[in-house]
Amino acid sequence: MGARSSPRCECEDDGGLGAAPGGSCEDDGGSERPQVGAVRMMGARSSRRCECDDDGGHGAAPATVFYSVMGRERSPKDSSFLSIPLPYQDKLAVSPPLSASGCSFPSSFPPLPPAFGEPQLISKPSVAAGGNLLPSFQPRSLYQYQYSLAVQLQHTSTPSLWGARLQAEALIHLQQLWRDPGGEELLQLQIHDLKAQHQPGEERSQDSTGGSPVEIALSPEAQAELQQPVFISWNSGKVKAFYGNEAENILISNLKRGIISLFQLQPHAGTTVEEDASGSCQVTYTVSNHSITKIKDLLSCLKPKSGFTSMNKIFGVEWQPSSRSQYVVRDSLLQSVLAEESHVVAPALRSRSGIKISSRQQLQLVSPAMPGLAEVSGQSLKDVLAGTGARPQPLGMASLPFRRVCTHCPSLRAFLKAFDRQRVRTDTSKVATAWQFQRFIQMLRSAKKRDVLQLLRRAPEETRPFLVEAAVATQSVASLAALSDFLDFSQEPKSLLEKFLYTAAFSPRPSGELLHLVLDKLDGKQLAPEVWETGIVAVGSLVGKLCQQKLCGLQVVERGVETILRGLRGAEEEPKVVISLVALGNARLPETIPTLLEHAEDGPTAVTTAATSALQRFPAAHISSKVKQVMRRIFHQKRKSYDKTCRLAAAEILLDNHPLPMDVINILLATSEMEAEVATFLLMKVQNSLRDHHHLARKVMKDIMGDPRINNYNFFSKAGISSSFSGPLTVTQDLTSTFGLDLLFLEGGFLRKSVSDFSLLGHGQRLRAAQVTFEAQGMESMMGENPSEGEKEPELMAGMAATFFDVQLRPVVFFQGYTDLMAKVLLSSGEPTSVVRGNLLLMDHHQVIPLQSGLQVTIKLQGGLGLDVSADMDVSIWEQELKTSVNARGSLAMDFQAELDSPLLQGTLRSQTEVETSIHFDTKLRFSSSPVLMCLQLREEQVPYREVLTVSQSAGSRSSTARRGRRGAVPGREFALHQTNSKVCNLLLTAEKE
Repeated sequence: MGARSSPRCECEDDGGLGAAPGGSCEDDGGSERPQVGAVRMMGARSSRRCECDDDGGHGAAPATVFYSVMGRERSPKDSSFLSIPLPYQDKLAVSPPLSASGCSFPSSFPPLPPAFGEPQLISKPSVAAGGNLLPSFQPRSLYQYQYSLAVQLQHTSTPSLWGARLQAEALIHLQQLWRDPGGEELLQLQIHDLKAQHQPGEERSQDSTGGSPVEIALSPEAQAELQQPVFISWNSGKVKAFYGNEAENILISNLKRGIISLFQLQPHAGTTVEEDASGSCQVTYTVSNHSITKIKDLLSCLKPKSGFTSMNKIFGVEWQPSSRSQYVVRDSLLQSVLAEESHVVAPALRSRSGIKISSRQQLQLVSPAMPGLAEVSGQSLKDVLAGTGARPQPLGMASLPFRRVCTHCPSLRAFLKAFDRQRVRTDTSKVATAWQFQRFIQMLRSAKKRDVLQLLRRAPEETRPFLVEAAVATQSVASLAALSDFLDFSQEPKSLLEKFLYTAAFSPRPSGELLHLVLDKLDGKQLAPEVWETGIVAVGSLVGKLCQQKLCGLQVVERGVETILRGLRGAEEEPKVVISLVALGNARLPETIPTLLEHAEDGPTAVTTAATSALQRFPAAHISSKVKQVMRRIFHQKRKSYDKTCRLAAAEILLDNHPLPMDVINILLATSEMEAEVATFLLMKVQNSLRDHHHLARKVMKDIMGDPRINNYNFFSKAGISSSFSGPLTVTQDLTSTFGLDLLFLEGGFLRKSVSDFSLLGHGQRLRAAQVTFEAQGMESMMGENPSEGEKEPELMAGMAATFFDVQLRPVVFFQGYTDLMAKVLLSSGEPTSVVRGNLLLMDHHQVIPLQSGLQVTIKLQGGLGLDVSADMDVSIWEQELKTSVNARGSLAMDFQAELDSPLLQGTLRSQTEVETSIHFDTKLRFSSSPVLMCLQLREEQVPYREVLTVSQSAGSRSSTARRGRRGAVPGREFALHQTNSKVCNLLLTAEKE
């Protein structure tokens, strides 16, 4: 065990851009020197260095597996690293730190290397506590401060906190040029002798001597700009204004802002708002002896708006920032400053893929004041600035946003040149298609209209739906204009038009321009019923998401709402009324609740069902006493009789939204007069709420169930087979996924309605990821049974409604009437009905984080989902069986990265995760016997996953890229729903095999 093992290397070439990144080698040289502000991820010609495993005398560590971009793997002999399940614990975490070979970045900043020197505090002997903390600078004096900067970006999922690191040091000259009687001072600040180092991308080398910092060589132009002085209007520790060269390179100008921010302080305790490189932020000061401590609330900072994010927090980014500065002032002289800030950013869906950003600035007085420049005469600050000769312009204190120019990103123009040789994947359940979807979005966001239009027109018919999805997800002005010209709603196939409309409905952050395009395509045209219905549903979703972005006041949003309401008022057929109510449910606008209540109380069964379903989608805050009053009248049938499904929906609204004890008691008392199946279903709902610790009614119900007059055998001994239950499927530190199933049967044992629900709960939000509802009515008449007393015989019908990611799709009718059923049975192809198939952009986040040091970090998250959901219902009259099945196959590709931009170093940390999954939910009923036998099966196939971590750096003439990767699979499983179901399934499946 004590023998030192030899290094092991695994190298791969990435083979160009492909579905996912990979490779384990670093590209470190040969590239020409980039200009300041330019990006150079990898050299055009570079040598390749292997990343090696050197155990440092501690024994062999688990081997790391690396992947190429195109997915080719070369596995080391030790492949135990592959079998880590999600969410995994990195097995390398148990390995001792590898210090000799420089294989890991330290978790905290070490002292600066000897080359940087160790500045010492130069000051008079300390004075007693409570001395003068109001700093000031004397005229004709030069103050020299040693400035040091250390910045790190680290992958939090690796035990060694692998990432990019920058260190810099400079000498700061500060002197007072002018002071007015009111105390305002003009200070000149100049940077001298800037030296910088960065940690190269490799953590170890074959000779175990690598990993030491590399000095960064600055271009003469950058050095000249860095040495240009800047001027500060300063008063009692407060930076009032900042003057410099507005034509200066943005990154260099921001670096100077970061140094100036260290001179922003106040000598007394309290909370105030200050402006520095981070923006205008709330800060809190505490004072003790010679020390001043400043805590900055980075979440409160106001800065120019930039970036965007997904509307649902589950698909956004979690950001945890902190900032603390320590000032030492003795005898009215600023002696030292230590400013530290930290940011932890991670996808809300998977915090283990997070990135930590650490920044540390230090300013230290290194010598007593020296003779400096003479004071500049002038009556005002403006006169003094004019007399400096440099003629500086006023600049804002907040850092200016910097946009990196991507030199290696795919180009649509280049893609079109090789279009005939390109292959577009269309299998939405494969993760390669999800990666391809994201690459097309990146290409289209920088493309011109003519190129996007050419792509759509040249594409083969089978790939056009994919390209339309990508163009809609892009939402650039050029892509929307190209779609407007390309899509002809009077000629294009219905499937392509529906694809366009559904992709718009699922947009994670739609724009007003997208809604405008959809409305223009629907307005005044004779459309197929399916296209019009899909369009109205999409308008409702877009209106709702725009209002969530606080854009309800847009004229196009008002036009969208009026389009839905006008369609509702003018609808003469029941299906058109229903589709308009579905659209209002997608929009979830509080002002439409009175309209929904009117249709819920006065409409026929289908309309009442659609209206109550729409009301169920509103948050509890909007379920007012008026809403509850209408729901009571529906449930207790005060004005007319309602279908049992409508009464149950009304009861659910009352029970799920902060119910009054009176409502719970009255609902429970009413079950004694209901049919056995309806009563059983409702009582199961109440019991299920008691088991749910997050349910809003749990406490009220628990108190009521303590009353033996309610909680007794008389109420809870119903003999029906209807059921309602829900429970967790998976629980992680980030979210909980749940599965719920409601089954309502008729007295004769026929299934009336089933609802399968998959939801995600996390970050204070609930997302209905998938909900599939099957409804069948009139089935009892086929077996010669009579309807329940007081109910008229319903028409024979079976249909389905589906909701994905909180967007309800238009309902699908399998058959309506006996004649239609026979025709469907005779002409059926046996193929399941496609509910939804396509690619969705679930995550779309862009955030700029200006560090107090003046450096900038840009956070990007993009997540694409490929989804293929199909459903089928099979009714066998001869076998007296009913089978339903829902099959969902999907793939998720998530790309999360942090980009560091500075005039010294540009680095990118990237985490790419991919998953493929397949879920099947089958229901089988045999009603040839009494009681009816029912079997439910929910199973998940094996889930393969892969994650690749990348660190890319560019400094001076050197660039490098290093990668780590892991893959594995979560075994398939079948969920045990409840014990009775398992027994019935065993009986039915055994009989089927025989």
